[in-house]
Amino acid sequence: MATQPLINAGRLWNRLMALAEIGATPAGGVNRQALSDGEIAAWRRVIGWGLDAGLTPSTDAAGNLFLTLAGRDRAAPPLLLGSHLDSQPTGGKFDGAAGVMAALEATVSLAEQGDRPARDLIVVAWMNEEGSRFAPGMMGSEAFAGERDMAAIRVARDADGISVGEALDRLHAAFPDLPHRSLGFAVDAYLELHIEQGPLLEAAVRTIGVVTGIQGKKTFQVVVEGAEGHAGTLAQQERRDALAAFARIATALHEEIGSIDPDIKFTIGRLSVQPNAPSVVPSRIIFSIDLRHPDNSVLDAAGVRITALCGEHAPPCSVAVTPLVDAPSNAFDPRLRELIAQAAREQEFPATDILSAAGHDARHLAKVCPSAMVFIPCRDGASHVEHEWAEPDHVAAGASVLAQVLRELAFALTPFAGKTRGN
Repeated sequence: MATQPLINAGRLWNRLMALAEIGATPAGGVNRQALSDGEIAAWRRVIGWGLDAGLTPSTDAAGNLFLTLAGRDRAAPPLLLGSHLDSQPTGGKFDGAAGVMAALEATVSLAEQGDRPARDLIVVAWMNEEGSRFAPGMMGSEAFAGERDMAAIRVARDADGISVGEALDRLHAAFPDLPHRSLGFAVDAYLELHIEQGPLLEAAVRTIGVVTGIQGKKTFQVVVEGAEGHAGTLAQQERRDALAAFARIATALHEEIGSIDPDIKFTIGRLSVQPNAPSVVPSRIIFSIDLRHPDNSVLDAAGVRITALCGEHAPPCSVAVTPLVDAPSNAFDPRLRELIAQAAREQEFPATDILSAAGHDARHLAKVCPSAMVFIPCRDGASHVEHEWAEPDHVAAGASVLAQVLRELAFALTPFAGKTRGN
């Protein structure tokens, strides 16, 4: 058990609650979507806390926010830790924000000791993890990891027709004096704390989840094209009803894809009907598909069947299936996972290995540097909802584990990424 606290738990909780005031909803949640006025306000608050502790703020072309505690060797690849500040339209106080605040607290607590780390420590808030305003999500971490081109990111638009490029330019204009870093600099290792967004830790009465990896995910946009017609005069057999075609497609997808095995997660989460008039045969349907599975071979096979089933059940309408996200399952660095487990043992927090069913920015960082995640429980496993909740003691425990791992890495003379197992 640590002889003294590694973090200031009260400060961490107070800052997390203060952050939740930005974009607060009447039902107690948060609406702070990517690149919005709310996120700009959140940046100002978080930057202020960082400056108070001597951390230097910066950003990049993708709108990622960085707060740097300078190390002795400024040229060495830094340690990176954080999550995201954006939320769902009816999101909660903890998704993403707890990870940024825990990273900030772990770094600030270390800085207060007065010992300068061997390399830079950088707290990061990734741009548009949620994908609620601009699709797909995780744009900032994908751009950082070189997986998505900035030109493609900037042209994506929200429901009001505002492009990511326009919103990014507005964000950067709000911080004209903020230095810009290169996109995708070398990183020694990456750590991310997050609420589980599931019920397993709570059910097992475990405070810390040592995340083994993230299950694979594919998303698609499907457009069904039919033809408008008068609801009172057009005979049924002559109709090219896009909504009827969607109903056939959705039924077939749920029956086949949704029943592949107990681990499959298949969701149609967004539906747009055009012209969406009560007396007009629908001419165009746009809908989204979210598909997840921990086995990449099952995920890939299901993805192929989605396209085939859409084609089989669309006639007499036409259909176009566009893949948006293709993120295979990944495993996190075993050495970092052991450091997390060790920190939990030494601080006497009950811990267990756990696979992440939800996607996180750490998925993309794992492709460019050793990466790992710390999970803490959330009440009833509820997330992406306004009643999302994590206990203060659990938030503090996760941040304390994060802080112990950070301190072990921060003062090591040998870069973590260059170590071999057993060193």
